[in-house]
Amino acid sequence: MAALVLLAMPVAAHEHPSGITDLVTPAVVRVEAVSHVEITLLDHVSELKHVERSYDYPFAQGTGTVINPDGSLVALRRLAVNAEDVAIRSANKIFAEHHKVKIPDDDEKHTISDDLLNRHLQDCYPPMSSTATCIINVTTEITAYPNVSPASADGYKVKCIKAGSEPDSPAVLVPVTPLAGGVGMPTAPLADKVPDQQGSPTNVAGFLGRPGPNVTHTVEIAHLGKGGAAGESGRPFTDPEGKVDEPVKLGGLADKGMVGAPVIGDKNGHVIGLLVGGGKEGRMIGIREVTGLLAAAKVVPRRGAIDTAFEAALTRYHTNYYTEAAPGFQRVLELYPGNVVAAALLKTSLAKRGGPEDQGTKSAATAPARSTPLWPFILAAGILFIAAGGGAYLLWRRRTPEKATEPPQPLAAGPPLDDGANQTVVVRRSQPFQVVPQQQQVMTAPDPAIKYCTSCGMRLGPAHRFCGYCGHPTET
Repeated sequence: MAALVLLAMPVAAHEHPSGITDLVTPAVVRVEAVSHVEITLLDHVSELKHVERSYDYPFAQGTGTVINPDGSLVALRRLAVNAEDVAIRSANKIFAEHHKVKIPDDDEKHTISDDLLNRHLQDCYPPMSSTATCIINVTTEITAYPNVSPASADGYKVKCIKAGSEPDSPAVLVPVTPLAGGVGMPTAPLADKVPDQQGSPTNVAGFLGRPGPNVTHTVEIAHLGKGGAAGESGRPFTDPEGKVDEPVKLGGLADKGMVGAPVIGDKNGHVIGLLVGGGKEGRMIGIREVTGLLAAAKVVPRRGAIDTAFEAALTRYHTNYYTEAAPGFQRVLELYPGNVVAAALLKTSLAKRGGPEDQGTKSAATAPARSTPLWPFILAAGILFIAAGGGAYLLWRRRTPEKATEPPQPLAAGPPLDDGANQTVVVRRSQPFQVVPQQQQVMTAPDPAIKYCTSCGMRLGPAHRFCGYCGHPTET
């Protein structure tokens, strides 16, 4: 999405198109390579001696591009494989130092006038034989210095696992030891192909020295020359306006340390190739050569969590929503604290946040003041109030006992009761009528005229033969 937004931004000729390179520059690294030689000279001329020396030959400085969060990167063969024969060079050097003879300090085999010393010198040169006078071990040490602040003094070690046959062929380098902790490193997105159109604008990003307080990444604009997909010789650069000799400009940058630097397409900010050549002839090898070698090395380019957060923040930043971009860049720095590009963009976002350029502030200020109508809230509150009142009423009705609708009526006056009156029929609602056969003693009160049921203890009328409550006979 960030790339689509950036397409709409006008770009003046020979000006750095802001935002196009931001997707790649966090993943650009400085690459430095050294050949380390351990050599032992077996001196049999005068007396038997073992002379041991070690030599370091820095042979390459350039730029690489991280394509996987684990720190794997793509560069050039010349940055990973020493074209010189440092074993021969070390043999010349140790022989000249020990025997005090003049031998050129290069990687060519030489002869000297002294026959005995010359025979020993020839036996010192590789390949080693049973009569060799030198034991030589050569290793290559490649260090990648990431684009971080504060600068990494030691970088991290990488090794070449696959490289093309020519010095300007691509090479795949992976960390010697896995990077410890965190979510890895920022990576650069790779394009699918090189633009065919002649004059297509590009940018080249790399380092002219080891990253530090005084050395930041360099970005130069360039244009693709005539040609299709890059071949073995690479695709040339040319200025469509004829104002700048771009092959000379880029060749000089390659010699100063930007060889192998990613060439970034102006369309969406993806890597379309690598800078090769030097002198007066800067060229580009295409991305298909790079991805083909990655496939052969079985290394899959992959983006990470840092890239996802960074692209989201870039989208807001390059559309001038600085208030929204600032938290995104802060999140990137939490994931990768040394991210130089994110730190610079965060600083700008904070400076412009809430200012006249902040589109988020403008949108809030220019939005028409529309008050939300209150009647939906009043209606909702009324419905809730009625529902609550109805519920309370129903709960009250359930808990309140039923009351008689009519007061009890007094008994009608009748003839005086006597012992000879008819039996009283008792009807009980809760249980059927029962006659309890056993006799119970009738409890008497101080007043002999008042009697109580011997079964349930209720008061009996003077003429009742059965208890009006339980139906128990008052007499046996």
